[in-house]
Amino acid sequence: IKKLVYVYLVRYAEEQQDLALLSISTFQRALKDPNQLIRASALRVLSSIRVPIIVPIMMLAIKEASADLSPYVRKNAAHAIQKLYSLDPEQKEMLIEIIEKLLKDKSTLVAGSVVMAFEEVCPDRIDLIHKNYRKLCNLLVDVEEWGQVVIIHMLTRYARTQFVSPWKEVVMAVAQLYWHIAPKSEAGIISKSLVRLLRSNREVQYIVLQNIATMSIQRKGMFEPYLKSFYVRSTDPTMIKILKLEILTNLANEANISTLLREFQTYVKSQDKQFAAATIQTIGRCATSITEVSDTCLNGLVCLLSNRDEIVVAESVVVIKKLLQMQPIQHGEIIKHMAKLLDSITVPVARASILWLIGENCERVPKIAPDVLRKTAKSFTSEDDLVKLQILNLGAKLYLTNSKQTKLLTQYILNLGKYDQNYDIRDRTRFIRQLIVPNEKSGALSKYAKKIFLAQKPAPLLESPFKDRDHFQLGTLSHTLNTKATGYLELSNWPEMAPDPSVRNVEVIELAKEWTPAGKAKKENPDKKFYSESEEEEDSSESSSDSESESGSETGEDEEDSSGDSGGDSSESGSESEAGKKRAAKSSKAKGKGTPVFVPGRTHVLLHRMSGKGLAAHYFFPRQPCIFGDKMVSVQITLNNTTDQKIENIHVGEKKLPMGMQMHVFNPIESLEPAGSITVSMGIDFCDSTQTASFQLCTKDDCFSVSIQPPVGELLLPVAMSEKDFKKEQGMLSGMNETSTTIIAAPQNFASSVILQKVANVANVGAVPSGQDNVHRFAAKTVHSGSLMLVTVELKEGSTAQLIINTEKTVIASVLLRELKPVLSQG
Repeated sequence: IKKLVYVYLVRYAEEQQDLALLSISTFQRALKDPNQLIRASALRVLSSIRVPIIVPIMMLAIKEASADLSPYVRKNAAHAIQKLYSLDPEQKEMLIEIIEKLLKDKSTLVAGSVVMAFEEVCPDRIDLIHKNYRKLCNLLVDVEEWGQVVIIHMLTRYARTQFVSPWKEVVMAVAQLYWHIAPKSEAGIISKSLVRLLRSNREVQYIVLQNIATMSIQRKGMFEPYLKSFYVRSTDPTMIKILKLEILTNLANEANISTLLREFQTYVKSQDKQFAAATIQTIGRCATSITEVSDTCLNGLVCLLSNRDEIVVAESVVVIKKLLQMQPIQHGEIIKHMAKLLDSITVPVARASILWLIGENCERVPKIAPDVLRKTAKSFTSEDDLVKLQILNLGAKLYLTNSKQTKLLTQYILNLGKYDQNYDIRDRTRFIRQLIVPNEKSGALSKYAKKIFLAQKPAPLLESPFKDRDHFQLGTLSHTLNTKATGYLELSNWPEMAPDPSVRNVEVIELAKEWTPAGKAKKENPDKKFYSESEEEEDSSESSSDSESESGSETGEDEEDSSGDSGGDSSESGSESEAGKKRAAKSSKAKGKGTPVFVPGRTHVLLHRMSGKGLAAHYFFPRQPCIFGDKMVSVQITLNNTTDQKIENIHVGEKKLPMGMQMHVFNPIESLEPAGSITVSMGIDFCDSTQTASFQLCTKDDCFSVSIQPPVGELLLPVAMSEKDFKKEQGMLSGMNETSTTIIAAPQNFASSVILQKVANVANVGAVPSGQDNVHRFAAKTVHSGSLMLVTVELKEGSTAQLIINTEKTVIASVLLRELKPVLSQG
């Protein structure tokens, strides 16, 4: 009823302002209600009453709500800002102050709403975003969908005003670096960046496409996902079209060839004749490289022989000639069809190709070949030089195979060639006459004339023109021209033995000696070695941009957020369902604390010794109850002094924790001797999330920013329960509380001991006894809230299994499922 009353007030407040004003006091009282939902509803209705006289009351309510402990109420305050601004734009300056405060909020629930208010009220105040830019980028992944859209739009405008457009030259330089140096598994990341450059001007496109053409010959898989990016547009210049064709040909395989052939059919109809001819050549290359579509491509090219465009027909003839060289016996009908086209085709290359094909297969078309020779003898004097040479070759082959019908014709053609204006034709004529028409002066070669003219010719190789360009460095002028340009430096081969890495060590130059009291000698530090290749390259969190210290006011706000978060939690917990509380109470009777099945010995780097100036720190999770609190995860930190001097006063400095997270630090360590090591314990309440706990690890002289991020499996404690209790709890946690996936692996990976070890290695769970050999059950509870986490691995027939997780914590369940699946699948 209360909600209906709220709706009524919002609807009729403008028409009946007096009655609406009487209800204001009710909403003001509701703004102080302990329940966050009531506070938020009251603010929502109050801001929806569009009566100008209550603007001061609305402003006061928004100010108070913006500092509320509940993020849900703060979210509604951000929504109310937009409503108040539309009602009274003169309140803009005061609203901007509230927006500035809410932009500093670290809750993902508030981020999208306050950015929406920013876009509505003051989109030109870019200065408000500066200090919150990185935070918004980090929160973007966890914000709800509509909030992500708003933030992305705002960040897009921000980036276009604050950042310089990236140089295409830099992208190309990084791409060639990865290509020549990086392992194959890592080189694939450059493909997306190169494809993005194809949106640039035509000059940049030309260079990028040339480099992609070279790469795609050796590594097709890099660019196969972006196949459609290389489809030709009608607005592309010819040089770009031909390069895209080259790349499409390199990427063609059995899976995508049918799609590409349909695309090529469209290209053949293009008004750009050079491009259409290049497409026909591309179809020929696909036919030679993919045998499954050879006949399809050949039939398609034969259909093009009836095209109205003479250039298309001529190019088709040339390509068909090359394809028939590979399998001439099977396609006698095609040769006959091409012989009939000889009268209509005028392009010299095509006519020469037809004559060459007939000459090579003259014994297979014994009735057609002499007639073709008769027709071409009549037009010999008017033919192109290329065609004349093939007429001479055809006459010689027919003279050797069918002398009875063609002897006189061949002699006539040889006489015409003897007096031709072109000396190449005259020379070829004399050569052929001496071979096929023996006389007293003929040598021994005339005996082998048939073997010379009718020998089996090797089929041509249709290769990419970019095949041999990979020895040039990508992105260089030499690679573009396919020839070594002046000043080009070739890339050296990889050395068989690695040179001495010590040449890259940096010596520390002592500029001035420190003053020391008389009679006391100061120990000199030995030269510190940097960048040693023998050391492991480990990522350390101290290199993050968050290492900058914040101002005192921000620190104060962080403390307010963290101290007030407990109140927020209590108010939020009031909205939990009573059924959930009853279920937790019942389950606590059925389950008891279990012991870890397995404690993995892997450690994580907290502080690298190079970054810590000799102080190294590693941490691991011992999977034992935390002595500092029931809701905390136990973390053990091992500190090592790798220097030759004592490190004093090691302690935890400033803490930068998300809202609600708490940390119990170790007691300060007075000193750590050279080469000494010590292990200390900490307790961290991660609030059932994998958010990072950031803090400063300090010594007497320095502070280092470090962070601990827990794997989701370390946020659990094992639970001991019976199979009956497990099934009962699982039945209560079905529906939306159930997450599952299918696993495929070898049968040996589904042995009971293997599954137990793999699951326990990922998550701190307890094994539940099972009466079925094909079902493995594990139980745990979250450290912070004590919510049950039930894991089931059910083996199916063959090599599949079903992984099921039941819990109220659906986010943790999805993350745990994502981590368990690859572990159980691998051998």
